[in-house]
Amino acid sequence: MQLLQLCRRALALSPGLLLLTVGSVSHPPPGRAAALPLPALMLWAWERPEDLRHLDAQRIGVAYLAATLLLRQERVVVRPRMQPLQVSPATIVMPVIRLEIERATPPTLPASQRARVVAAIVALSRKTPAPVLQLDFDAPVSARALYRAVLDDLRRVLPDTIRLSITALASWCLGDSWLADLPIDEAVPMLFRMGADRQQVRRHLQAGGVLRCRTPHQSLGLATDEPLPRVPSGLRVYLFSPRAWSPATLHSALEEAQRWP
Repeated sequence: MQLLQLCRRALALSPGLLLLTVGSVSHPPPGRAAALPLPALMLWAWERPEDLRHLDAQRIGVAYLAATLLLRQERVVVRPRMQPLQVSPATIVMPVIRLEIERATPPTLPASQRARVVAAIVALSRKTPAPVLQLDFDAPVSARALYRAVLDDLRRVLPDTIRLSITALASWCLGDSWLADLPIDEAVPMLFRMGADRQQVRRHLQAGGVLRCRTPHQSLGLATDEPLPRVPSGLRVYLFSPRAWSPATLHSALEEAQRWP
């Protein structure tokens, strides 16, 4: 399925039919499996100047990098967004907080560090209030316990009106069940920049397989500059571009997608 077809199909769906409800999840309270208050197409706006005032606010939203938290030894270094982001007042925006591990001086992951991570995320969410907050963390196996604890703590301290979304490595949705009982509302497996898992994921999708993140809602993360294998349809699409968005780049991305396999 090509990106253009995916986006058009997503935009044609009513908000109540955007996402699949998969299985049962113990953490979210009743009613949390209802449709997320987000458009069917979300553009990721990373750390660069972005002018997105041209978007159709009724159909396209913006998930923007609000800050990066760098975990270094026992420290948590907060790097707020430094580049301007312009959107129309009607556009639905969602802050994204990126968690990174300093490889040269890896974190020791004590409980106090977890508390600082949670406090920083809560503070950032209060500065940029939105109905959905997204975390972006390529959690290695060694950091999964920390990530789970951070998400548990966040769910306890954030208002129930704020939903939690996370990006996910595509491999997490291929026979890896660790997402199943996380207190999150949405997982977004990223079908790009997949690294060592790329061939395995591509073969799985090309054979007609599906990604099962086992969360209340599942979306797809796609990129404008990578060919797509066969992917599921009927899900919310998050779209990444390596270049700044503009009317021309968005149109070009959708047109070019028609030539993708």
